[in-house]
Amino acid sequence: MKNLRNGLAAMLLAIPLAGVAVAFFAAPASAGDEVQPFLPNIIISSTIPLNGDLNPYGVAIVPKGFPAGSAIAPGDVLVSNFNDSSNAQGTGTTIIKLTPNGLVAPSVMPGSAGNATTFFQGSGLGLTTALGVLRRGFVIVGNVPTSGGVIQPPGSLLFLDRNGNQIPPSPYTNQLNGPWDLTVFDQFDHALVFVSNVNNGTVNNGTVTRLNLSISPSGVSVTSATVIASGYSVVLNSTALVLGPTGLAYDPKTDILYVASTNDNEIFAVAHAGSRTGSSGTGTVVFSDEHLRGPLGLVFAPNGDLLTSNGDAVNQDPTQPSEIVEFTKGGKFVTQFNVDAGQGGAFGIGVGMVSSDTARFVVVDDNANDMTVFDLPVPPGN
Repeated sequence: MKNLRNGLAAMLLAIPLAGVAVAFFAAPASAGDEVQPFLPNIIISSTIPLNGDLNPYGVAIVPKGFPAGSAIAPGDVLVSNFNDSSNAQGTGTTIIKLTPNGLVAPSVMPGSAGNATTFFQGSGLGLTTALGVLRRGFVIVGNVPTSGGVIQPPGSLLFLDRNGNQIPPSPYTNQLNGPWDLTVFDQFDHALVFVSNVNNGTVNNGTVTRLNLSISPSGVSVTSATVIASGYSVVLNSTALVLGPTGLAYDPKTDILYVASTNDNEIFAVAHAGSRTGSSGTGTVVFSDEHLRGPLGLVFAPNGDLLTSNGDAVNQDPTQPSEIVEFTKGGKFVTQFNVDAGQGGAFGIGVGMVSSDTARFVVVDDNANDMTVFDLPVPPGN
C-alpha cells in the first residue's frame, strides 16, 4: 500500500490486503474488560456457487430499507458471475450472496462445485458488472452472452424480485446494447439507472444510457431511455473479451455522472446526466495519469473521493497489479492498493453504509474467484 495517511487507505491501515472477500470478528469481552480490537473487520469468501461459475464481475450491497422477509437483507453482498465452470467468457448464469456474519464460503478449485449461496440462476447469460439493488425490493443485472467466444448482441437487462425470481422485462430496455455496468440513483418509488454499453465491440461507439424507472411494490417499469454519452473507445480483447466504458458513479448534488472508460484509460465527467435529452459525447476528462491501468469498476467512497479498479488490460505494470485507485473528483491521485499479486484480478467494487458510522467496502478478485469485504469506520462529517 502507498500513501496510507490519506483517504480510504487511512481506514485500511493494518489490514492485510493481498487477495480478495474477508471478515474477522473480535470475541466477546469478559465481564469488566474493556476491549480495543487489534484485528480489522474483514471477510474473504469464495464466489463460486454449486454450479461452479467463475469470474466474479458485478458487486452490489443490499441497501437499508430493503423489504424484510426476502431472500436477501440489508448489508448482504451480491456478486454476479460472468463465466461458467469451464471458464468460458460470457456464459456465467449466477448471482451469489454473502451475509457478512463471520461465516464464509470456503475456497474450491475452479471448475468444482462451490459453496457460495446462489440468489439467482438463469441460463446462457454472461452476467456482467451491471448489478444493482432497488430499495423497494428488486435487483437489476445486465448480461452480455457469448457463443463460441463471440459476443451475441444485444444482451439484456434482467429485473428480479426480492427472492431472485425473474419478472417480465420492461419497455425500453431493448434500447441497450451490451450492458456492461450500471449505477442506480434510487428514490424509492422512482429511480435513475445509468447503463454503460459496449455495443458489440464497435470501435468508438461505447455509450451510456439513462433509464428512468417507476417502481411499485409489485414491479418495475422503464418509462424512458436516453443515450446521454457516446464515443468511448470499444475494442475486442482476447483476454478480457471486450474493453469499453464500464464503471459509473453518479453525484446527484452536482448532476454529474463519472465514467470509467477502460480502453481510453481515462475517467470522464458527463454534466447534467440526470436531465439531459441527448448525448454529450464522452464528457470531459477528469482523471488520466500513470496510476490508471484499464479502469473498470467505479464507486464513490464515503469521503467523496472516487474509487476505481484497474483490470491491467492497458498500461500494464507487473509491479502494481490489480490495483484499487482512489482519486478526488478534481482528478488528484490519493492512494492505491492491490487485491491480488497477479494482474487482471480487480474488477467489480461496491460501497454501502451499513450503519451511521460504518461503511461496507467490497472488492472481487477474478483470479482467485473470491471477494473481500471490509467494514470500515467512517469519521464524523463524512
